[in-house]
Amino acid sequence: MSETATASRFPIAPISAGLIAAVVGFGSSFPVVVQGFQSVGASEQEAASGLMALAILMGLSAMILSWRSRTPVSVAWSTPGAALLISTGAVDGGFPAAVGAFLLTGLLIVIAGVVKPFRDIVSSIPSSIANAMLIGILLKLCLAPVEAMGVIPQYALPVVLVWAVMMRFARLYAVPVSVALTAAIIVATADFTGSGASIAPDPVLVTPQFNWQAMVSLAIPLFVVTMASQNIPGIAVLQAYGYKPRVRETFLVTGVGTMIGAPFGAQAINYAAITAVICAGDEAGPDKDRRWIAAFTSGVFYVLFGFAATFATVLIAASPPLLIQAVAGLALMGALGNALLGAVREPQDRDAATITFVVAASGMTFLGIGAAFWGLIAGGAILLLHRFRRKET
Repeated sequence: MSETATASRFPIAPISAGLIAAVVGFGSSFPVVVQGFQSVGASEQEAASGLMALAILMGLSAMILSWRSRTPVSVAWSTPGAALLISTGAVDGGFPAAVGAFLLTGLLIVIAGVVKPFRDIVSSIPSSIANAMLIGILLKLCLAPVEAMGVIPQYALPVVLVWAVMMRFARLYAVPVSVALTAAIIVATADFTGSGASIAPDPVLVTPQFNWQAMVSLAIPLFVVTMASQNIPGIAVLQAYGYKPRVRETFLVTGVGTMIGAPFGAQAINYAAITAVICAGDEAGPDKDRRWIAAFTSGVFYVLFGFAATFATVLIAASPPLLIQAVAGLALMGALGNALLGAVREPQDRDAATITFVVAASGMTFLGIGAAFWGLIAGGAILLLHRFRRKET
């Protein structure tokens, strides 16, 4: 066989696309994930364990699903879900109660895969309401880059400038490059002495606790955000490129994976949305039947990245918290823009979406339940009232 023929058969394009997807997926949002864990009470070791479990499980899930279906099924952690954890903060029962909520989220995803009527109910939640809730969750974090430039300009300004320039010339790499620059700044300025932290993988088992406040404040909003902001767009991406996603199978795998990861501190895994474009699109090569290799390859690299989770967490712990919030906010700007567009797309739903956003962004806690859930309830009530009035008239 000639060298040319061998080269044409070796899947260079899908393998390189898979590597890019893994670098972008992990590098763009791991600071958000770690801060999310710590916001709901995880220690540094528990946060590292959760990040490691997430990366390994979403990598294994992508490998299993893409291999079985021969389609580029990319799997990711729920970045909007991590932002939800940050906005919700600590719940009664601390991190063990949050772990219990993660378990329930995984169970709800499994039910969505098994019970079609339940899946239909979830998909019937108006996108305007779901997106407005997401805006309320993301807003405070997306304001962090502006705040950081006022408080720590010597650190934040270079990161924001690099992000802005990369957005203009190489949008896909804007956040990973910003994260890399942030890591360089931390290494150059932080004091790591006395941390006593090892960079070796160190899984930590957390015994879950169950209380209704955590179930309602975390599990239900996390499930809704994951479905609306990750699973539905991820399915749409695959369909846009001519693939027929096996939704039931994927929900079962990612739901069970979420439940397996929860005792190690992990939150939800789900269909990827942004990195799915890399694996399903032209970047993965001209042969659509071989693009599944890109998703499989990304899974391999996610597993490898999982073993670096402890180092990533140590790096974040050594940095100014506002700097991490700033780079996390930059990572979520795209999600915020998409949510803004989705929330106001339907004129008849704008009042309900506005109420949802205001309540979700308020940070209020009532009956021990966080603002994201009450935003969903308030917006849904206004929407039902408006639709009832239209029928009456």
